[in-house]
Amino acid sequence: MEKHSISFDMEVLSPEEVPAIYQTLIDKALEFREKAYAPYSKFLVGAAVLTKSGLMFGGANQENASYPLCMCGERVALYHSAMAAPGDEVVAVAICVKSPIGDIMQPVMPCGACRQVIKEYEDRYKGDIKIIIRTDDGRVWMVKSVKDLLPLGFDDSFLI
Repeated sequence: MEKHSISFDMEVLSPEEVPAIYQTLIDKALEFREKAYAPYSKFLVGAAVLTKSGLMFGGANQENASYPLCMCGERVALYHSAMAAPGDEVVAVAICVKSPIGDIMQPVMPCGACRQVIKEYEDRYKGDIKIIIRTDDGRVWMVKSVKDLLPLGFDDSFLI
């Protein structure tokens, strides 16, 4: 039997340690969070992506009574950037949530579908996308790439 271990590093920054460009991205994610449509779960997600050229695009979750038709804020932001600035490499995504159960003090990472879409964007642009999560206590959790959150992910190497 072989045994393999998979691990990753995550940085946790205090509000004072967050680089200005990432703080601006977080502020955009907070702004977009207020545009979420979540009448069923009341769980609001705002996301903002940063492109290599410095542009920022945002999105928020959009719920539907038929839950499979919902769209996560992360994917809305990524698709927004792809439509508005095709070819401009995404280098970071900031995610801010608001829960009806109270303050969130641990990082709420992207769901599996969003991880797969972020991976596709990393593959498309051949570069890492930093994932930045702000918790309600102001701390910022950063992961250098979705590959850390989705090891052994599915990609086009399995096709054709």
